[in-house]
Amino acid sequence: MSDFLAGLCVAVLPVLALGVWLGRRTARAKSLAGLGTPVEHATFETLHTASLAAPPLRAGLTEETARKSARKLRSLLGTDALCLTDRKQVLVWDGDGAHHRSEIMERLAGALDTGRGEAFALTCDSLDCSVRWAVVAPLTVDDRVHGALVACAPRESAVLVRAAGEVARWVSVQLELADLDQSRTRLIEAEIKALRAQISPHFIFNSLAVIASFVRTDPERARELLLEFADFTRYSFRRHGDFTTLADELHAIDHYLALVRARFGDRLSVTLQIAPEVLPVALPFLCLQPLVENAVKHGLEGKAVSSGKCHIQITAQDAGAEALVVIEDDGAGMDPELLRRILAREASPSGGIGLSNVDDRLRQVYGDDHGLVIETATGAGMKITVRLPKYQPGVHSAGRLTRE
Repeated sequence: MSDFLAGLCVAVLPVLALGVWLGRRTARAKSLAGLGTPVEHATFETLHTASLAAPPLRAGLTEETARKSARKLRSLLGTDALCLTDRKQVLVWDGDGAHHRSEIMERLAGALDTGRGEAFALTCDSLDCSVRWAVVAPLTVDDRVHGALVACAPRESAVLVRAAGEVARWVSVQLELADLDQSRTRLIEAEIKALRAQISPHFIFNSLAVIASFVRTDPERARELLLEFADFTRYSFRRHGDFTTLADELHAIDHYLALVRARFGDRLSVTLQIAPEVLPVALPFLCLQPLVENAVKHGLEGKAVSSGKCHIQITAQDAGAEALVVIEDDGAGMDPELLRRILAREASPSGGIGLSNVDDRLRQVYGDDHGLVIETATGAGMKITVRLPKYQPGVHSAGRLTRE
């Protein structure tokens, strides 16, 4: 979060400076009704224009994003023409003088290699062409030049050189934020892949062994369990979307528990209390099922056969702006210090899917105040609480997965 705020400050300050410059350039003695002084009016217009140009750039530097943002960027600078390039070609040209594309790319080689801006005169035989001078400002992300912003004007201007440099730095910050967004997405995808890789081979082996045990004695039961196993694995390895609904996640948990019950019989009892109004809430894919598997492992598999039954309780309640999900077992529990080390990735869990994976993904999606809340002690069972905001930007379910 601190990196984001720092990036936001870097993004806003140059724009404010540019707004003040535009305000002073266009200031008149008479104030604009309802909009304050001319400087305030110009600053507002600059920030508003910049806010319209930012969203496309947050998707990276492509022909489409360049096309959507170029006109707004040209408006910021007030030039006759503006183009955005990558290292190989002009992505978009907005304004007059598009026939200068080839010349611009030929002259860009030095700026793209050195990362330094420059200004140069354009050669043109057309008397109707209004652009005679170009200002090049490189676009850099992590000290790597990705392309350039080129502002074209009728004449050389030192003010335009400085203004183009400020706008290019602002564009570079948007591209850097886009790179961070993509890195975050790749991290979440990697976490999901790691989670899938951790689906216990022991669980798969035991499930297949239980199914095989019913093949001769109760073929219909074996068929039902095989369908439960197929539905659970299909859900676990599906590839569309990073998010699902609470209803779908609970449906997958039901498949999982059917297989566990077939193995442990009446040693396992499960109570569910689910408020219908929270079923449509979107949440990170494979977020709750690993917690239930953890409850089974520490609540049931952690006990000797002679120690009796284990009870797992799953509740999902409406808590205003959030859905409150609690998974509790009366099993062996865990030493709080060991749990802290596991969540900090300083120690590995003893088999099964790590709680740290789910905790990390919740924090990545919702923020650090939405990590797992775990109450446990050795011999006292474990209670895990998950707070899921009902509405979170960027969190949308990909839709219900149906059996084919």
